[in-house]
Amino acid sequence: MYAQMIKSEATQDDPEKLAAFQARIDAGEKIEPKDWMPEGYRKTLIRQIGQHAHSEIVGQLPEGNWITRAPTLERKAILLAKVQDEAGHGLYLYCAAETLGVSRDEITEMLLDGRMKYSSIFNYPTLNWADIGAVGWLVDGAAIMNQVPLQRTSFGPYSRAMIRICKEESFHQRQGYDAIRKMAEGTPEQKKMAQDALNRLWYPSLMMFGPSDKDSVHSAQSMAWKIKMNTNDELRQKFVDQTVPQAEYLGLTVPDPDLKWNEERGHYDYTDPDWSEFFDVIKGNGPCNVDRLAARNKAWDDGKWVRDGLLAHARKKAARKHAAE
Repeated sequence: MYAQMIKSEATQDDPEKLAAFQARIDAGEKIEPKDWMPEGYRKTLIRQIGQHAHSEIVGQLPEGNWITRAPTLERKAILLAKVQDEAGHGLYLYCAAETLGVSRDEITEMLLDGRMKYSSIFNYPTLNWADIGAVGWLVDGAAIMNQVPLQRTSFGPYSRAMIRICKEESFHQRQGYDAIRKMAEGTPEQKKMAQDALNRLWYPSLMMFGPSDKDSVHSAQSMAWKIKMNTNDELRQKFVDQTVPQAEYLGLTVPDPDLKWNEERGHYDYTDPDWSEFFDVIKGNGPCNVDRLAARNKAWDDGKWVRDGLLAHARKKAARKHAAE
């Protein structure tokens, strides 16, 4: 079955090389940039790592506008450190993508013109400080659920980048949970804000794992190549099982009237997100899609003089070296 899936992704690849490549994957070996790989494997990694990197960078936007409005100096310092971490994560991932033969500029241009996406969650607004806590608790919690298995992904540079990223994401999740806990244990008005944030961000957080397995286009092949280690639905279920008790501890109610513990399955039964909303957001029709891309385009345009200057300096340096030789 795996051979058939791989062949469908890269029909021009040598069958013997494909078989040897899959044998390495099955044996748990890491694939390094200079190793032979199917073109489909390379393209899948560029898509996944690129979207992951863009999500880290765009993910700074809904939080960055609360740095100056944090309720205390301590919260401001924590949020500033977190946003800085997200920028670093994006850079690690862009570097990993570059080892696959695509430049950072190319990946960025694919984001700016809509050929490459980022996580749908960042197209929702952060309306108040409780949202910042909920983003750390729910969004970073979902990110960790998704990313911890990627430490074992088959592509070496991606796997190694995820080790550091996951350590920092764990801090982000704890920071968010602590912030939302303070709100939930505060005044009635503060607890109401915490509940409202959970109500609005619960289903967008469930969407972060991607569409249901039956609708996922890439999951089967990505799992065959061990680019992904778990299905979307497996990760979503694990997130629900972990997060519901946390909400109960906080005295908050998950906004799902059909949520209940299933003793036979050993998991919570829950209501799926509205997948029509998910696909609509992915198409660019979410509450903040236009603003997010406008911000990234502005940053790209404003930085052009820096890129041009660096490129001119590099060319001048190369010309001097050539003349000296």
